[in-house]
Order: sequence, then C-alpha cells, then structure tokens
Amino acid sequence: MNSDPQLLLDLVKMPMPYGKYKGSLLCNLPVAYLEWFQRKGFPVGKLGILLQTLYEIKLNGLEYLLEPLKKQ
Repeated sequence: MNSDPQLLLDLVKMPMPYGKYKGSLLCNLPVAYLEWFQRKGFPVGKLGILLQTLYEIKLNGLEYLLEPLKKQ
C-alpha cells in the first residue's frame, strides 16, 4: 500500500469519475465493486492507485483510518 498521505485525503474527497458509481466518493464504493476491479484489473494511473489503496484498506478492516479525514 502506498504511504502518501495525500492518497488518503483523495479517497475521501474524490468522486468516482465513471461507471455504475459515478459521482460517489471513492471511500463509499462497495467492496464488491473493488473486488471486481481486483479481478478485471485496476485502471492505469492515479485512479487505479487510489482504488487499489482503498481495496487494501477495506480488505484489512482499516476503514477507521479514513473517518477523521472525512471531517476535514
């Protein structure tokens, strides 16, 4: 998992740019959607890094790390 703190901020502020969950904040994407990306391949670039990071966070039960950031 990438340790860049800006990535965590982006997870709670950036909306999904396309697809079924377009407009939803990345941190609110369901695990099943992230698992689908895990099977099919994450997008290239920053979005892919963010989705992979979120997948690891949710997979390991670390969502509480994002809670304080949502209030900023």
